[in-house]
Amino acid sequence: MPQQIFAEKVIEFNRRLQYKGKLPEGFQVLNPYLDNPETMEVMQKFYHKFYNDNKQRKFIIGINPSRHGAGVTGVPFTDTKRLAAVCGIPMLSAQTHEVSSVFMYEMIEHFGGAKNFYKKFYINSPFPLAIVRKVKDGTWLNANYYDDKTLFENVKEFMIESLQQHIYLGLDTSEVFVLGKKNADFINLLNKEKKMFDKLTVLEHPRYIQQYKSKDKLLYIDKYILAFNNK
Repeated sequence: MPQQIFAEKVIEFNRRLQYKGKLPEGFQVLNPYLDNPETMEVMQKFYHKFYNDNKQRKFIIGINPSRHGAGVTGVPFTDTKRLAAVCGIPMLSAQTHEVSSVFMYEMIEHFGGAKNFYKKFYINSPFPLAIVRKVKDGTWLNANYYDDKTLFENVKEFMIESLQQHIYLGLDTSEVFVLGKKNADFINLLNKEKKMFDKLTVLEHPRYIQQYKSKDKLLYIDKYILAFNNK
């Protein structure tokens, strides 16, 4: 029986993705695969295009998707603009611009382009669905899994399970790259408990760089590439 290609394993993971656990009041989980049929379509096109093989890849771990990035496209750190312009996959039902996606794709270009980058790396999050929080005026904003103590306690087991399922995809666990220092504190906590990864290399989160350190963007791009190329 031929080995299942990496793309199919990821697509299957995303197809089954559902959070049925508790959430504190004022929080919601958005599942783009259930909310928009085109998300499932473009996500499959992306993985078939860039992951149509059985190569072992390094794991880059984000926080949780934003509602303008993977919360719409189903592709981590990828808004509809970069999905179309860089990956060659247009999305007709939505148009999004996501700050983290801007940095990520500039870094990917410096690395050698999307094909070259995705051949070596796989990106996802311990909580792979978008989380939003209701604010005083009734609008919903992006939230991180660690923004609220109860929220983290509620989603912790789901996060461990999600990371373990990613390991079963056949990822390299000798070194993982964690985006965001606070995120790294929590991943470290889970890793101590479950011993999933040998080494955690922490990098500043793309959103933080784009928002607060944009003047030094090229230095951070170099930092990422040096970390990724470090044998």
